[in-house]
Amino acid sequence: MTGAPWDQRLARLLVRSLAGTPVRPNHITTLSLALALGAGALYARGEALAANWAAALFVLARFLDHADGELARLTGKTSRFGYYYDFAVGALSSAALFIGIGVGLRRGIVGEWSLAAGIAAGSCALIAMGLGLGVEARQSPNGGGYYPAFGGFELEDGIYLVAPLTWVGALLPFFVLAGLGQVVFCLWMGLRFARARRTPAFPPSRNGDT
Repeated sequence: MTGAPWDQRLARLLVRSLAGTPVRPNHITTLSLALALGAGALYARGEALAANWAAALFVLARFLDHADGELARLTGKTSRFGYYYDFAVGALSSAALFIGIGVGLRRGIVGEWSLAAGIAAGSCALIAMGLGLGVEARQSPNGGGYYPAFGGFELEDGIYLVAPLTWVGALLPFFVLAGLGQVVFCLWMGLRFARARRTPAFPPSRNGDT
């Protein structure tokens, strides 16, 4: 685990107690999706208290997105299905977050534009997922990760800021900056995919469950 992101290292420590139980990696992945969808629904209510709970649920969902892979590696339950399922849940979770926030902010100063922005950012998350699958399929097993990483953190870890910024009343700035970041990331993945198409494909190697 040397060089792994900090949240991934913590997830590995926490899931060790689940190794001998009936809990499978896909159970955790599904729970992660349910929590993220619930967070999106709470954000869509446009109420401060609901948003506070939504932030907590989404951060937990994002953390569990690492726990499923760690449990799969720990128990030897990796599979191609788990590889795709994990990718899909991550993208759907991000889409639920942006769309939910966009719906909830419609009564604010940006009006209906927030919904359009949420849909755009959510769509970019889904598109980036597809592009990312294409890129990873054409990378060697040691060819690099889906997200840029530095100092024990991945680019995606910035999404954890949704919780403290929601709690201090700065949800709109987060929504604008994170939404723009999602669009830029999608464009960047498009460039990576265009370059990767010139190389032969490798079988998927991301961990998951059967």
